[in-house]
Order: sequence, then C-alpha cells, then structure tokens
Amino acid sequence: MAVTGPQTTSVLLARGLGRRMREPDGAAGALDAAQFDAAASGQKAMMPIASSDGRPFLDYVLSTLADAGCGDVILVVAPDHDAIRERYRPCCLSRVAVRFVVQPDATGTAHAVLAAETELGDRPFLVLNADNLYPVAVLQALARLDGPGLPVFERRRLVEESGFPEERVAQFAVLQVDEEGWLTGIREKPRPDDLASSGSRALISMNLWRFDARIFEACREVPRSSRGEYELPEAVGVAVGRGVRFRALPAAGAVLDLSRRTDIARVSARLAGVEPRL
Repeated sequence: MAVTGPQTTSVLLARGLGRRMREPDGAAGALDAAQFDAAASGQKAMMPIASSDGRPFLDYVLSTLADAGCGDVILVVAPDHDAIRERYRPCCLSRVAVRFVVQPDATGTAHAVLAAETELGDRPFLVLNADNLYPVAVLQALARLDGPGLPVFERRRLVEESGFPEERVAQFAVLQVDEEGWLTGIREKPRPDDLASSGSRALISMNLWRFDARIFEACREVPRSSRGEYELPEAVGVAVGRGVRFRALPAAGAVLDLSRRTDIARVSARLAGVEPRL
C-alpha cells in the first residue's frame, strides 16, 4: 500500500561497516543469538530490540519518520544487504514507501548522499543515520524549513535526556552558530581545550540534516577525512564556505544511538512498550 498525503523525502544511511558495533565488549552484557549475529556483522539497523520480540531497530526509525510525515524513504545500502531489502518490500509496508540505492563501497557519508542524487532530483530532503532515532517533533520542525538546516542540541541536555555517556558526547561535533541562528562552522572531534571553553551548553550536531541540491557539489568536492572517508559534516563545511546558509534549529528530546554493543540494552529499555507501525 502506498503512503498517502504529502511526504518529505528522507535519505536513510545504512551502508556503514559498523566497525564499533563489531568490536567485542565485555561491558555490553549478554546478547541473544540474533543480537550477537547482527553485532558481529555490523548490521546496526537490523539489530533486534529485545523489548519488542526481536523487531529490528530500523522498524522504529521508519515508524518515527512516518509519524513525522517524512515517510518517503530512500535507503542507502550495501550491495549485499539482502535482509534489509527483503524485510522492507513494498507489499510489507503501509505507512512508509521505501526504495533502495546502493553505495558500492563504504567510502563515507558524503558519498552515500551522492548515491541517492539521481533519485532525489531537485527536491529538498532530510538525511539521517539508520542507527539513530530522533524525536518526532525535531523531524517535523526540520521538514518545515524553507531551506537547509540542522537541529542543534545542548551538550548537557543531550546527556540528560538521551542517556549518552558524557565521554561519548565529548567526541561529537561542536557547532558554531551566529546570533541570528545561522551555522558558521563545525568542529569535528573537538580538542580538550575546545570542550573546556565551550562548556555544558555547547551546541552539538547529531547528524540530522535538511538539504537541497546544492549539497551534491560539496559532497563531490569534499576531501578525504583523517579516517580516509568522504564525510558529510565536512561537506556541510564546504557548502557553508561557499555561502550556503544553514538554519540552526534549537532542539531537545532524547536521541537514541545504536552504534556500540553497550547501547543495545539501553536502547531496548528506552523502547520498551513502543510498537513501531510500518
């Protein structure tokens, strides 16, 4: 069944190798067999959530996008992601419309966006990671913008509301925003002195964006990062340097992150009693 009503297009990035999820971690607690297999393969989006009889995390992400009116979904996957293709066939869905594009090699999130360029054309779109779950209100506010933008979260509130370990939040990109609410810069992997100077009210990016077609040129020209990948935040920096204006939306609410094995129990607890609807 097709999605009815106008929908904002969402590009959902599920191509990564899941290196951190693959790493054994004695602090993660016991995983059942299906969770262990998903972790070992790095398939974060397909991680079974114990609180819902093993439904994958991606079910919750897609259900939330549908709730926010963003259920026209382009899912960027690897060539061998057959399990994702099988689960999200059109005949199995009523609230979201999912189509797939393949990113042949895991060369970074900027190239993942480029993989969807032909499908997107000139229309605006959201980009988000398949291993993050964002508040519906944040997605709706971002979709309502009339140009590029991103939600910005205060570091202190992100720790309190999302349950992130403080040391992890200290690794998130810090944003520079002017007095009129426009993004002026991004500091990836901030140094300790950056963290000390920015304090608990530092503005943090959670890798959720609203773009228009101007981002594609920046994604094509962004240099490789220190990790050897073409990364989307750096492409945003290229776009800002060329005069593309990004509205920084103040945001609040829990963001769930499923990037490490230690996240599985916490995310399952947060989603207890939530029934995703696709």
